[in-house]
Amino acid sequence: MDILKYVNNVIAFFTNPIWKYMLYGIIFMLIIIWLSFVYWTYRDARLRNAPAPFWAIIVFIFNYIGLILYLILRPPEFIDDVVERDLEIRKTEQLLDGNSVKCPACGKETKEDFLICPYCRKKLKNSCVGCSKPLNLDWKICPYCKSSR
Repeated sequence: MDILKYVNNVIAFFTNPIWKYMLYGIIFMLIIIWLSFVYWTYRDARLRNAPAPFWAIIVFIFNYIGLILYLILRPPEFIDDVVERDLEIRKTEQLLDGNSVKCPACGKETKEDFLICPYCRKKLKNSCVGCSKPLNLDWKICPYCKSSR
């Protein structure tokens, strides 16, 4: 008889309306998390140049399995990272080319053979009187034609 009373007390405890509302709250939170996964997948796929609506629908339909599938198959890099890396490579190639120097007055890039800075008009080099090649300001003789200034 005590066992039956104990079972009735347990059943009465779990039939309390608080459990029903707690279950609704848990279901509501799971739906919010599910929809946030769909939104995150759409946004991440768009940033990585993947078909964003396709992946959002996959995650919407298949939920966590769709998200895991997207995380496995998504492109490894963001578009901005690829563009930034390409710009850095191009800049490094230009620096290694050695064909450009910075103007001591304004700091803008100029070519190695410029006689004056095209931006601030500062004199960068002298012109050789014999062969007209650019000479550094402190050189006394032209290394190309052996003429002195």
